[in-house]
Amino acid sequence: MIFALRSQPVMVRVVELPVETASVADVLLGAIGLTGVLVLLAVLLGITLGGVLIGVKKLRARYNLEPVPASEAFRIT
Repeated sequence: MIFALRSQPVMVRVVELPVETASVADVLLGAIGLTGVLVLLAVLLGITLGGVLIGVKKLRARYNLEPVPASEAFRIT
């Protein structure tokens, strides 16, 4: 006894996903945005560190904590 197997054909439909393209303008806007964030961060960090340095200098002057230069300590002129 020989059985013949009949298989049904399988239909496969390949659907490609839509590809989102990036234009030159999109790339430039992204780069300018990133550069702007980095510049803003650098400016804020500079202002903060400058303020800290000025504050430390003023506090040292107020409480007379300035180190005496070696030339004045030994009265060398």
